Amino acid sequence: MEMLSIEKELQGNSYPGRGIIIGRSADGKNAVTAYFIMGRSENSRNRIFVEDGDGIRTQAFDPSKLTDPSLIIYAPVRVLGNKTIVTNGDQTDTIYEGMDKQMTFEQSLRCREFEPDGPNYTPRISGIMHIEGGKYSYAMSILKSNNGSPESCNRFTFAYENAAPGEGHFIHTYMHDGNPLPSFEGEPKLIGIPDDMDAFAESLWSSLNEENKVSLFVRYIDIETGKWQTRIINKNQ
Repeated sequence: MEMLSIEKELQGNSYPGRGIIIGRSADGKNAVTAYFIMGRSENSRNRIFVEDGDGIRTQAFDPSKLTDPSLIIYAPVRVLGNKTIVTNGDQTDTIYEGMDKQMTFEQSLRCREFEPDGPNYTPRISGIMHIEGGKYSYAMSILKSNNGSPESCNRFTFAYENAAPGEGHFIHTYMHDGNPLPSFEGEPKLIGIPDDMDAFAESLWSSLNEENKVSLFVRYIDIETGKWQTRIINKNQ
């Protein structure tokens, strides 16, 4: 698979929607994840990321303008022991609760499907990072409508063991802007992951469409020690 430039992927797409990146830094020392949200409506754009325990949650920037919180207020990132969960919706909690009961990542998502926001039927994208004994692996999932039909949910899981230094994968909700919005297709995209977290966060943020970008989260976790560093960038702050 060809390694793509994440910057070019973002610069060439005005509306990838919400995106998850998971991988390993080029020096092999850090497990890396990033999550961004975008918005076309005032309700979607009226959000910020805030830290919440070991993870983050979305909240309204201006509570007086919040109309429907159902699909926009959630915890995108939660930590369960040596696992970090990253998703684009409240399935973060579903995965957390399932894996806490010894279910697998895939089993935990069996009770969920794409979002009920027809005609888009936004895919639910999810990721899990697992660090144990100096080893690092991760998986990504997408639950999507069957070619835009809400009658059937297509489920895909992609697992990556012994992640190679400098490699990561990128999955997002929409192929591009449109009405209705076309769901992501194919495997997560292979991208490069640098060592410098601040430079990576800045390059991601500057590559996202200026009008539609809302918030960005980036975390680097030291694979040996489990200690992490986090960067959050909010357009509304």
